[in-house]
Amino acid sequence: LGRRFAERKRCADPECSMLMCRGKARQDFKGPDCRFVNFKKGEAVYVYYKLIGKSTELWAGSVGSDFGYFPKDLLEINHNYSNEELELPTDETDFVCF
Repeated sequence: LGRRFAERKRCADPECSMLMCRGKARQDFKGPDCRFVNFKKGEAVYVYYKLIGKSTELWAGSVGSDFGYFPKDLLEINHNYSNEELELPTDETDFVCF
């Protein structure tokens, strides 16, 4: 994976701080590096933004106090918080380890 996964993202607000949706993990996931969030099947995952362009399969969200990227196909969405989606450029800081 490159340093920057995508050039653009979709968010619910200009700061990408509002929740877009919540879902349940379909299976266990362990990411390849510290930019990814790990979870177990059945855990609640909260989505803050969705990458678009090169990496449309990656979303960013949290599990407990951990934040990172995960494949969107591993999430079964069960609640939408916002129907608004703003398209914004990604920033270098979107792809650093927390």
